[in-house]
This record gives sequence, structure tokens and C-alpha cells, in this order.
Amino acid sequence: MEAHRLSTPTETFGPTPHRRWLSARGTRALSISAVAALALTACSGGPSSTNTVDNADGAKTSIEATMAFTLSSGFDPANASSAVATAANQHVFEGLIDLDPSTREPYLALAKSQPTASADGLTWTVQLRDGAKFSDGSPVTAEDVAHSFTRVLQPADPAAPPLMQGFISFIESVTAKDDTTAEFKLKSPFALFPERIAVIKIVPKAKTADAEASKAFDTAPIGSGPFKLDSASKESGLKLSKNPNYNGSKVAKVETLTLNTTTEASARVADLEGGRVQAIEQVPYLNVDSLKGKYNVEEKQAFNQVFLMFNNSAAPFNDKRVRQALHYAIDKDSVIKTALNGFGTPASSYLDEGNANYQKAATVYNYDVAKAKALLAEAGASNLKFTLDTTDNAIVKDVAPLLVEAWKAIGVTATLNTQPSSAIYGDVVPKDTFRVLAASGDPSVFGTDPDLLMRWFYHGETWPTKRYRWDEAHRTQITGLLDKAAQSTDETERKTLWKQALDIVAEEAPLYPILHTKVVTASDKTKLDGFSSAGTTGLYFLESSRKD
Repeated sequence: MEAHRLSTPTETFGPTPHRRWLSARGTRALSISAVAALALTACSGGPSSTNTVDNADGAKTSIEATMAFTLSSGFDPANASSAVATAANQHVFEGLIDLDPSTREPYLALAKSQPTASADGLTWTVQLRDGAKFSDGSPVTAEDVAHSFTRVLQPADPAAPPLMQGFISFIESVTAKDDTTAEFKLKSPFALFPERIAVIKIVPKAKTADAEASKAFDTAPIGSGPFKLDSASKESGLKLSKNPNYNGSKVAKVETLTLNTTTEASARVADLEGGRVQAIEQVPYLNVDSLKGKYNVEEKQAFNQVFLMFNNSAAPFNDKRVRQALHYAIDKDSVIKTALNGFGTPASSYLDEGNANYQKAATVYNYDVAKAKALLAEAGASNLKFTLDTTDNAIVKDVAPLLVEAWKAIGVTATLNTQPSSAIYGDVVPKDTFRVLAASGDPSVFGTDPDLLMRWFYHGETWPTKRYRWDEAHRTQITGLLDKAAQSTDETERKTLWKQALDIVAEEAPLYPILHTKVVTASDKTKLDGFSSAGTTGLYFLESSRKD
């Protein structure tokens, strides 16, 4: 799940946890025909085509911004994982409950009130907001809700389940009790139900009833959110406009919203400084100081991590002491200063320190060359040599050479092999010759609770079984702890169980972060009001307006 690229990003959130979820960067990339369809439906021009809409009194009613990625997936929220599509979908679609992009706090979206649970925790009921409509004017019904969940839980092609399926596997069924009441039956109690259902956005059943309809919907989405998508182009970006049928709490305060897209960091900075846009994401770290003062520059701690992943079934990496030694040998503060210009935090847990549920792990890999050497000696791993495979993520490419140099100090020789993520996860990692990978990942755009974040990398078949080949005993142990925590209604017990899981993955380090990055966003404080940056990819303007 790669994200937060600062120089040449390719917009996704990284490889997904489900057995059939796509690997490369977690993107279910559009087919050539679908990409062409998006390009053909786009009526926006190139970078110079941004238009500003004025009211009769001269007030600006348009927001323009530049994102750090280009469009590489469709918009169907059951499968969308790309940065651009996910950001757009937050404006176009609603869940029953949604997470605020900036604070990550849950709020009522299509739900009229908080979901209610039965005494045994196996049945949840949700009432829909009065008068909710999709952007085409059709009413949002409980049948649409049931359909939106069912098409993910029971897809037409079971061999290719939607991206979101792994996040709601605790749900047995969803039915419409009446036009405005949806009922959820769970396989087992799930205390995080109200927050977790935010991953499913509600779509009209009439527009997504079968595979053919869903394919068309992927390029021409219809939602109940404050904006509607007017056009999309993988070259120039997206144009959205106010949804006149929206009656929720996040009413659009501008008539149009333009999201330009470019992977070129200098182009984003030029857009802001030239006055073309009012906000940009992923400010290049080297430009932060020069933009401060004139612009509102926000820095937020992110979950996004650079991690090391090992083939845990291959000697000597089947010995955790070798894995630990390679972590202890890294001067993380120096790496962050050199590669990230200081915009990162050494990993002291699988969770980033900005996470509300952060707990420091029992094992923290502070820089300790002597300990690294001792661990290698204990493991009998002298004169260790291996290929360090890396993805072509911009940050990873800057970090990787520093890792190679650090390991020389403990007598380890690593040779770099950098390839696109699609090649790394599709060809390199599956082979028996694979040993060590440096890559990045960030599933936090979908949610920030430890259950979701830990299941991404440590649960299921794709990551722990097929990629880093972790032994069954540890996989089962982690799953058991997460399942028990998810079913507990006692917050203290949940945190205790999560801490046990966090300590295990830290101690074993089958796949474990070196550092967590920071996200830097810049906006023009003289032209934009009500904007706040997010701690993940994307720009969000749900309650933003123009000052001039």
C-alpha cells in the first residue's frame, strides 16, 4: 500500500491484504478501455483549463487544487483504492457513518442516528437520514444500503472479491427492513461496527445491479455526497460541482471543485505560487521553509511507513535475531534527516505516534550496532549477503541506499534491486529466491483503528502467507488476538489485546516499519477558508469556501 510519494508518485495505497486483492500498490488499475473511457468522458482541458466561477456579487464560488497523483483507477467505491479516486469519492459518496478526512473522527453521514445493537451484539440496526437523495434525484433507500454491502460480501465473481470485502468479513448479511431501516446480521460481535462500516459507500442499486451496470458506474459514479463528478481525465484531473440534491451536514460551500493532478512536485509548487490553485498536497520537503509564512503549511504525522519485509521461511531470515539485527543497525534519525529532510518519525510501534490508539511496542529498534553484531553472531549469520529488493516509491528509493550503507557497519552486504511495485509483488516476491524487501504502505485512508491497520499486513493469505511466509503459529496467534479484541466491548481489554499483538509483530519483525512519514500540505490562507489537511493522501474540501 504505497502512498505519500513526494517526487514521482503513482497514486495508490499499496498492496491489499485479501487473497485476491491486487498487489503492486494495492490499486485495482483500470483496464485500457476503462482508462480510455475516463479520458473520453472528460471535458476538462489541460493544466491551463481551470476556470473560476463568480457569483453576481463577484464572490468566488470555485476551489482549485493540485493533487500529487494521477488517476489510475475507477470510482466504484467497492474497489477504488487510488489516491485520486478515493479523494473524489469522499466528496461524491457517503457511508452510513463517515470518517472526517482531517480528524478521522466518525460522524453521521447517511445514518440518521447512531447504529443500535441487539443485546447479544449480533444484530445492528441503522436508520437512514430523512429525504436523502442521490445526485440524479432518486431517493436513497435501505434497499440501496443492503445492496451496497451485499455486492461486496457476495460478489458476482467470488474468485475476484471487491477490495472492501476484507474489511467487513464479520458481517453475515444486510437486509432492508423497510424503506429507511437497514438491518445487519453479524457472524460474531464486532465492537468497532459503527466506525468500520464507513468503508462501504452507498451506491444506487439501480445503477449497479449487475456487472455491466457496475462497469459503467465505475467511470460515471452517482452518489449522495455534497458534490457530483462532472468529468475525469487521467491527464488533467477531475471536475466536480455542487450536488443540488444533497441534504446532509457537509453542504458544499462552492459551486465547483477542480482537482488537478500531477506527479511533478515542482509543478504543484508552481501552481500554488502562481495563484492557479488554492491548495496542493505533498509539498516537497525541501520547499517547506520557503512556503511558510506566505502560505498555510500544515504538517501531520502519518501512518504511512517504510518497512522491511523478509522471507521468513528462508535461512537465515527464518531466525528472528537476523531480522532484528538489520533493524538495530539502522540509525533511523539519520535516515529521516537525510532522506526525508526530517519529516518522519522512527518507528516505535507498528502504529504511528499520531494514532489515537498508539502504544509503544515492548521491542523498539533503537540504533545499536553492537547489539546488531551480537545478534548476527548468535544466529551464526556471518558474512551475510543478499539482494535488497525495493519498490520505486520516491521515498523508498531515497532511503534504501542508506540502509545498505548502515548494514556494511555490521558486516552485511546488500545489493539493491529497484523495480516498479507491480514487478516486485508480481514477480520478485513470489519467487523462492526472494529474501528482503524495502517498501512503503499506508492503509489508513480507509480507517485508523488498530484492527483494520493490523489486518492489512498481518491477516489473511496474501501478506503473511504468500509474501513474507510467516509460520502458521504466529499467524494464528495474531488473528486470535485481533478477533478477541474486535468482539470485546471493553475498551481497556481491547487496547490490552492490541498491545499484545503489537508487541508480537515488533519482536518477530516479519514485516515491520523503519519509520513513519509526515504529510505536508500547503494552502493559500488569503483565498481559502475552512480547509484542513489530512494525515494521508488526498485533498478534501467538504467544508471549505473561498474568501475572495
